[in-house]
Formats: sequence, C-alpha cells, structure tokens
Amino acid sequence: MKFLKLPVLALAGLFTAVSCAPTGQNTTVPVNGTTEASTDRLVFCHFMIGITSNRQSAADYDDDMKRAKSLGIDAFALNIGVDPYTDTQLNFAYESAARNDMKVFISFDFNWYNTGQASTVGQKIRQYGSLPAQLKVDGKVFASSFAGDGLDINQMQSAAGTEVFFAPNFHPGQGNFGNIQGALNWMAWDNNGDNKAPSAGRNVTVGDGDKAYVNALNGKPYIAPASGWFFTHFGGEVSYSKNWAFPSDLLWYNRWFEILNLAPRFVEIVTWNDYGESHYIAPLASPHTDDGASKWVMDMPHDGWLQMSKPFIAAYKNGDKSPDKYITEEKLIYWYRPTPRNINCDSTDTTMDGSPNNSSGNFFRGRPNGWESLQDAVFVVSLLKSPGTIQVASGQSSQKFDAPAGASAFTVPMGVGQQKFALVRDGKTVLSDTSLKDIVNTCICGIYNFNAYVGTVPAPSTIDKLGPAGLSALQQGLRVSCPTNTLGLGSVASATPIPTPSPA
Repeated sequence: MKFLKLPVLALAGLFTAVSCAPTGQNTTVPVNGTTEASTDRLVFCHFMIGITSNRQSAADYDDDMKRAKSLGIDAFALNIGVDPYTDTQLNFAYESAARNDMKVFISFDFNWYNTGQASTVGQKIRQYGSLPAQLKVDGKVFASSFAGDGLDINQMQSAAGTEVFFAPNFHPGQGNFGNIQGALNWMAWDNNGDNKAPSAGRNVTVGDGDKAYVNALNGKPYIAPASGWFFTHFGGEVSYSKNWAFPSDLLWYNRWFEILNLAPRFVEIVTWNDYGESHYIAPLASPHTDDGASKWVMDMPHDGWLQMSKPFIAAYKNGDKSPDKYITEEKLIYWYRPTPRNINCDSTDTTMDGSPNNSSGNFFRGRPNGWESLQDAVFVVSLLKSPGTIQVASGQSSQKFDAPAGASAFTVPMGVGQQKFALVRDGKTVLSDTSLKDIVNTCICGIYNFNAYVGTVPAPSTIDKLGPAGLSALQQGLRVSCPTNTLGLGSVASATPIPTPSPA
C-alpha cells in the first residue's frame, strides 16, 4: 500500500534565531537487563512497512538491519498504517532487530490513522514496547509519527500503560508541543511552504524548518531530517496519482554539513525504502512489493548515498563539525539524472493519459512539478585521506578539480553519453571507473524520469537489481516496451581510460 504524504503547513513567520548546543557522544546504559539509549545523539532511518508485505520471516529483515547498523544508524522508525499484515511484519522486524543488535520503534502514519484514535495508538505502543529491540530514550518507550497534529497525548499515554517518549511529526503553529517529548520535521527539502518546490517569492529552506521546530520545541529534543532526493511520478494507472519533485542536486552532501553545525539530539534519514518518492538509500534488492515506482526506480541504485553517510554519522555522534577524520576508505560517490530535463516525453509519459485522481492536489501532467529546480548536472563527492585530482568526463566534456583531503563536492555540466570518473595523484590513476548508466536523450520506458542514479568508485562487486516482486507493476500504464534490469548489459568495461580533461 502506498503511503501518501500530507501537505505541510507553511512555516513562514515562525522563524527566530536559535541554536542547538552540541551534546556528547551517544552512550548506552543497561537497564533491567536490556540495552537502552540514554541521552545524546541517535540516528534513525524511516522504514516503510507498507511495502514489505511479501516478507516471509524475520530473516528477510536481517540484511537491512546489518547494513544500517554498520553505518552507524541506531534505529529504524517503522512507518505503519492499518494493513492486515502490519503486525506480522512488525513482529518480524522486532525479532530481526533484536538478534542484530539494532533498535526499532513505531512511527504511526496518519494518512491511515486518525487523530481520534489516541487509545489505539497507545495500545499499539503497549503491544511492542516491552520487546527487546524496542528503542527507549530517557527510560521511556520511544514512538513517533508522520503527521498527527491534534492527537490526545494524555489519552495515548494512558492507553500505553507506560511512559512514552513521543516525538511525533507535529507542525509548528498547528500541533500542541506542550505534552510531547520531542518532534520530527519531515520536510527535508527546500519547498514553497505548501509541499511543492520553491516558487518566486516562496522559498522555505530546510534550515528555515530547523529554526521553526527548534523554536516551537523550546529546548525539547529535535529530530532533524536528512534526505538525498525527492521525485514521484504516479499517473492515472494508480489511485494515488502524484507527480512532483523537490530541489535535490547536492542536498545529501550539503544537508549533512548543516546537521553537523546544528547538532540536534536526533537525526532521521528520510528514507530507507520509500522507492515511490525516490528518497530511498536501501538497496533495490531489499525485499518489497511494487506500488508502481519500478518505472523510475529500476536500474537506479542509491547505495552510494548510504556509503557516503558513514563518516558524517560518525562525526555527528562525536560532536565534530567535519567528517574528514572519520574517512577510513577513499572513494568517489557520484549521481545524476538519466536524461536532460528538457527532453520531451509527452507522447508516451504515463501522466498524460486518462483522468487521474487529483484530490490531493499533488498531480500534474508531463514533467513533474518543480522540474525547473533541478540542474542538468553530474554531482561528485570525494572522500579522500590525502589531496588528489578528480577527473570527470560527462559525455564529450571533461573537467578536473583539485580536491583536498576530506570530503568535497563538485558539479559538472551534464553531457549525453558515458560518465567517467577518476582520482589521480602524482600523475598516477589511483581510482577510476565508467558508470554503468549512460545519460541519454531518449525517454527511458517512455516516461519522465527525474530520479537519481548513484554510483561509486570503486564500483560495487555486484549490480543492485529489483527483485520480481519489486517489478510486478512495471508495465502497468506504460505505452512503450521497457526491458527489465538492463543495468550493465552491454556496458563498457570499468577500466576504460578517462579522456584527458580540458584545462581548468
């Protein structure tokens, strides 16, 4: 089942100068024989239970748990609705987390719950709150939400039968922040204050949102969001039609530096596996069903963003403003859209047909609303232990950059054709690779695809692919043929030399 995001309130007028004082490194203390988060910094990642109904056992969650833990993620926020499989999957997730030394907590999605169900929410917290993998903060069972302004907190706490550290996605100026213990800001992308990309005279930055939440919380813990991308493109082939993008480009890199400077108590990565909105960092192979997103997700791995986050997470937990000393392995992470933004796919795009449901106000025909906010560019982040020269060739154009030790970012104009990357020191190539995904000037599968392809140098040893369940709705609504999982087929060898860059 697809989770439809509710519009957020405009935050204009709520901003005041605020700061978050750094806290110490995350610690854990044993309580009643269990490991419980005490205070300080924790990293969460939003996990959509609504697309995991095909998982058959706790073992199907093990790879997610191990992968997240290895990067420093402390807990998954398990987003739930009211589906018949919810409890089955929650039990699997809690069991897997316990045996993989991870923590989890429930995030109630108020697209499916309603604010009159405070007792129901509390009872669900009671049902899972005593399990070994349940995250506890300050001795309280931790829980969160997507939306939910107006929920009766006292009634929820009473039904839970235990103290709850409730940090919902309430909104400044709408929700009552008096009885909650913290709050999550979902808006990890610059926007117009009305859940769309910025427009003339209307730009609410992610930093503006930080300020509004910290001010509304008045000293209570803040869950700051971090996300790499946003693009969704559902047409009339489904009942939840929506089609827009937020400005993303170098967002993943820039946002982590904002977080290091802001130093909130909590960070929540948005998301682990919401493929439908293109802000996933989980592997494509992570087991899930297909809500129709495979049209723009197939052959578009994001694992490089997961890898890039590791030194930033370590720096955040240690109170540092820079990830540089936490870089243990040199690599390049790069990303780009697969086509230029001006390509015309109107004759074959899935949003051009029929009379899609637009009760949400989120549906637009053709290119996604907000498409102009994205650059035609290739983005490269270098994680280096010592200085070097970064060489990038996009199509027929090539450039080189002097990169210092540490984390740096570079932008190159997008060129149709192969995408090649190299790290050179003292005239010798240290790392090099040619991406498996060319930039093309044709409509892949006939649609406008504004998702990002993310790669790394060195490249992964295997090609990440959607499984059969994750491809089940691929052909629905398409007007042209669309071969499946073609990444790497007929591609050039990774050792292909990079062209000599043009003089800087």
